[in-house]
Amino acid sequence: MNHAIEIKVRGYHLDLYRHVNNARYLEFLEEARWSFLESKGNLDYLQEKGYSFALVNININYRRAAYMGEVLQIVTSVKSIGTRSCVMHQLVTLKGSDTLVADADITFVIVDTRTEKAALLEGELRAALERMAN
Repeated sequence: MNHAIEIKVRGYHLDLYRHVNNARYLEFLEEARWSFLESKGNLDYLQEKGYSFALVNININYRRAAYMGEVLQIVTSVKSIGTRSCVMHQLVTLKGSDTLVADADITFVIVDTRTEKAALLEGELRAALERMAN
């Protein structure tokens, strides 16, 4: 299931060249992922079971610069669930258009905080992740 948020580009998001700095996009994407996770209602379950999210890889493509005053729409969805990791896909567009600003695939694992190792995604844990995807 897709989840969308909007972020207005502010002056403090800009770099020396007066466009959004590449590192700032990582913060925008993180904000969108947290909103996605909060909207799915599974954060409480994961915390109760002693699990946490750990990002292990980000692949991002910068397609167009974003400038002060523009409103970005960030759509987040679960792309795939494997045996030990999941991939979220995120699209950043200019609000109200099909203009692609950036897209990213973010790979994460669920860490069992008791063992500090990536959990095997099976049973109840996998079902919770699959609910996020639907």
